[in-house]
Amino acid sequence: MKKWRNLTLMVIATICCYVFAGAYANDKHADSVIGVWKTGSGKGMVRIYKEGDKYYGKIVWLKEPNDENGKPKVDKNNGDESLRNRPLLGLVNLRDFVYKGNKVWEDGRIYDPENGNDYSCEMKLTDENTLEVRGFIGVSLFGRTDVWKRQVKKN
Repeated sequence: MKKWRNLTLMVIATICCYVFAGAYANDKHADSVIGVWKTGSGKGMVRIYKEGDKYYGKIVWLKEPNDENGKPKVDKNNGDESLRNRPLLGLVNLRDFVYKGNKVWEDGRIYDPENGNDYSCEMKLTDENTLEVRGFIGVSLFGRTDVWKRQVKKN
């Protein structure tokens, strides 16, 4: 009887190790998206950061930070008139991403200040310095992917 009990405890301990090791393996990449990324157009850079268990991004650099009058660019294309005077620099344009494993973040939203639209979004890290950001309406099939390049790792 004691032999069976010891064997059962060993099996349970082994299973627990595999479960926790698997959870750790999934989580070790969760924060790998954190850093500063240049957008595909090269017009801006976004700093991705973690808040709680979700990931966000804010605009931290613009190739042309000022408008034709020399004033800092604002969110002039926003559908909400009350938000059209907020500065683009510092604007949180990525929201609520959740790490799903396998270097993929989903369930997020991306705001495009160039057209004032907000889209569902998912991100996938294809290598250490390349992030595919896919904005879409409804299902991922109907969308566009932008490839971002890492400028700065975690900060």
